[in-house]
Amino acid sequence: MPPATDEQIIAELGLRRDRAWSLYEHPNLIRAISVVSFLALWEVYGRRIDPLLLTYPTAVARSAWELARSGKIFVQAGVSLAGLAVGFGLAVIAGIALGVLMGRSRVAEAALNPHVDALYATPQVALAPLMMLWFGLGFTVKVAMIFLFAVFPVLINTAAGVRNVSGGLVEVGRAYLASERQLLFKVTLPAALPFIMAGIRLAISRALVGMIVGELFTAITGLGSLLVLFGNLFETANMFVVIVVLALLGVSLTQAALALERRLAQWKETERAVQ
Repeated sequence: MPPATDEQIIAELGLRRDRAWSLYEHPNLIRAISVVSFLALWEVYGRRIDPLLLTYPTAVARSAWELARSGKIFVQAGVSLAGLAVGFGLAVIAGIALGVLMGRSRVAEAALNPHVDALYATPQVALAPLMMLWFGLGFTVKVAMIFLFAVFPVLINTAAGVRNVSGGLVEVGRAYLASERQLLFKVTLPAALPFIMAGIRLAISRALVGMIVGELFTAITGLGSLLVLFGNLFETANMFVVIVVLALLGVSLTQAALALERRLAQWKETERAVQ
């Protein structure tokens, strides 16, 4: 007679307990309930308000269909995304490079920290007219605004992450005769990666703000120009379409950054305390 398997032994002894259904274990269901409840309340309340002041989800859906059918929303979204890709990409590259420099060098930190603190504390919107004076009203000024808004979260978080790398890790690398380049790419950057990715996630929302600010000031192309146009025409439903597109864009980019972090720092997931 073959020996009993573990599953058979558990079944015979009655050790298995059926877990009661718990809403806590279904976060996607909680999210769906929350979104549907919000949309239902918005629909009911929005129909009672002057349409010049507030719209409602079904009206926004109709406007979204009309804008999508005409292709206007896709054309302007493409213009905005082009500027966002260039400005945000430059911000990530410059932020990581300067952050590593400030985190590894006390001299560089002492020299650059006053300028970083001053520029980060200054409302970037106040610099928009100056950016327009320097770069004109075209594509370049939008890239500059996105870069200005997004670079500081990446820079500051990267510098903090590099400074918080365990000295023991660095000493182990040096004990194995690792070069400075190997220490940087094999020890420092991987250890600081959670800080860097946190900075990138924060920079995404700020980059979207910079994109819209640049387009609102120039009001020539992009999603920001649509906001200005629809606002001047008092087309509230169309304005909400643009706002929803921006919200979905921000959520999508943030989720993409989270997925990239999980892929690059799989070791960090095993250290997380699950509540």
